[in-house]
Amino acid sequence: MSIASLTAVHTKYNLLETLRVPIAVIGTVVFPALALLFFVVPNRTVAENPAYATQAIISMAVFAVMVNGLFSFGLAIAENREKPWDPYLRTLPAPGIVRVLAHIFSTGALGLVALLPIVLIGGMLTSAQASAWRVLAGLVAVAVAALPFMLIGMAIGFSMTQKAAIAVIQVVMFGLAFAGGLFLPPIMFADWLDRISMFFPSRQARELVIWAVQGGELPWWAWVGIVVWTALFLALTLLLFRRDEGRRFR
Repeated sequence: MSIASLTAVHTKYNLLETLRVPIAVIGTVVFPALALLFFVVPNRTVAENPAYATQAIISMAVFAVMVNGLFSFGLAIAENREKPWDPYLRTLPAPGIVRVLAHIFSTGALGLVALLPIVLIGGMLTSAQASAWRVLAGLVAVAVAALPFMLIGMAIGFSMTQKAAIAVIQVVMFGLAFAGGLFLPPIMFADWLDRISMFFPSRQARELVIWAVQGGELPWWAWVGIVVWTALFLALTLLLFRRDEGRRFR
């Protein structure tokens, strides 16, 4: 079988395995929507201003895919590595890139589903404005911007035990959220913090999606940063996958 066929098979069964635990799917879909209801909708200064409301919803969308990428990948992989089923999968004739791509497509699909309630709630309960094609462009941008977070989660999962992964993911999640301007807009940052935040994938993802939805000029460091983070952690994830395989199965 080709790599594409093997990836499709692994993706299918990853999705089926996740769907057998409905609470995991519900949590992925409901949590970002609740965050929007609690932190954005009640703030009338933001919710009643079209530009601010749109950017706030974009920030929550980026936060949603970031949380999904870090927790769903990091914890799931770390947990699976401690189960007897994972060693069996390692015996199958599939290269590491197949497992990595299958994780991206399956868990990434659930992350995109989690964006639907955010878009609906934002459209009904705030003054956010965007044309249909801009919303579609924003969804594509979110999918692209989610890649670094997925790969960071996989790198954590392949390198740590489940207990260690939980602590590291929480630190990484809140650090990226605050530094990337997902909780407070970068306009409120001090100059030095604003400069530093440009190097974080969360800030780069936010700028990319804002550009896709609201137009304007896309900063060069946003798309360059996403490409660099994606390439870096893809290489690191494959390296950790092979190292883990060598440690446990040689």
